[in-house]
Amino acid sequence: MAKGFGMGGLGPMGDLVKQAQRMQKEMARVQEELKQRVVEGTAGGEMVKVQVNGSGDVVAVKIRKDVVDPNDVEMLEDLVLAATNAAVKKSRELMQSEMAKVTGGLGGMPGLF
Repeated sequence: MAKGFGMGGLGPMGDLVKQAQRMQKEMARVQEELKQRVVEGTAGGEMVKVQVNGSGDVVAVKIRKDVVDPNDVEMLEDLVLAATNAAVKKSRELMQSEMAKVTGGLGGMPGLF
């Protein structure tokens, strides 16, 4: 019998499969935790704030009343867009950072996340 391929054992390949399964479970756990973490993007000197969770879902939008001008809706739209983009970027960075802790920097491999 070849070394490492004894009865019922898969040797190094079995270890690799077990390691991948552990990593997958850990990634699922981190993804659930990320849903609870919130980052914020702002625009216009914090006139508009957008909160996004670690999964990338927008969870809140806050607009100061003095920003609402019916004669300049485009400015408000631009502020909301800028704040949302800032929050989404922070959310992605948070997710990548947390997943890198689990994958050991293998996050660029297809199918990992």
